[in-house]
Amino acid sequence: MEYGVEELARAAGLRVDTIRFYQAKGLLPPPRREGRRAVYAAPHLARLRRIRRYQEQGLPLDVIRKLLGGRRTGAALARALRAEQGSRTLTRSQLAAEAGVPEALIRAVEEAGILEPLRLGTHPGTGVGYTDSDVELARAALALLGEDLPLPDVLALAIHHADSLRETVDRAIELFDRRVRRDRDGAERDPAAVIEAFHRMLPAITTLVAHHFQRTLVARALARLDRLGDRDGLRHARAATRDAGRLEVTWRSAQAKW
Repeated sequence: MEYGVEELARAAGLRVDTIRFYQAKGLLPPPRREGRRAVYAAPHLARLRRIRRYQEQGLPLDVIRKLLGGRRTGAALARALRAEQGSRTLTRSQLAAEAGVPEALIRAVEEAGILEPLRLGTHPGTGVGYTDSDVELARAALALLGEDLPLPDVLALAIHHADSLRETVDRAIELFDRRVRRDRDGAERDPAAVIEAFHRMLPAITTLVAHHFQRTLVARALARLDRLGDRDGLRHARAATRDAGRLEVTWRSAQAKW
């Protein structure tokens, strides 16, 4: 079926100037020309409906443009994953300067497998970079060291945690791939639906993991004081736990308070 621009606008439930705006932004392919008349076809209408659906999901136009240009769910999801890391890519020296952490320490935690920088490409020899999330991570680590915790002990704990965490994360990724990215027949779902699910789930998982860690730490610390018969320590620890308030975890666009 063929449409003039006004017919296409009515079919899509949009204004004519909105369609022209999408064309100017590269979201909609140009129409076929028959003299001075612009002729649109069914793929144009289908694309307009996709754009409208993506906007209803709250996706910005730059993300929508990338989704429309991508052909595979995996590629679109990879872009979404990179976007979660932050808008900037920093070198190791820039990360050290912004976070106020010695560059040698960043190199050490990277070599220990605690910090995994962002790969800037898939070709051999491609470098790595760091993001805003790494700046936040480095500052948090520096705050812990400021409490006079011994660096070797902190690194040992971090390495142990990272090793344990990788197995759990890999299993979580497999579950997401099997039950969210693909349907029961193994076919890839629509990229927009997968990315929407990813954006819903990541803040929830982050909050869940952080809350579980805090709850477990407090519960086991109190149990240890109880076993040792340290009544004064137990009383002070319980008071400190109450005064500390509830855990608050912020993940960019989503915020959850516990």
